[in-house]
Amino acid sequence: MSKIKWVGTIFVLIGILLTNINIYPLNIFIHGLGVLFWTAFGFMSKDKAVMTNFGFQIPIFGFGIINYFV
Repeated sequence: MSKIKWVGTIFVLIGILLTNINIYPLNIFIHGLGVLFWTAFGFMSKDKAVMTNFGFQIPIFGFGIINYFV
């Protein structure tokens, strides 16, 4: 499970970097992937705080991805 956290963290940080240097829409996809990894970790470890934090971000990134394609 530790690897899931590290992979998720790397994707989230790269997504934040891409946002700060204005690389759109790659930032949404990369950061969203990190959010999925962290949500999976929260689910597997039964950590409700992590699942709540990252779980609520999933639809936010989903809206961004849909908005890009529509």
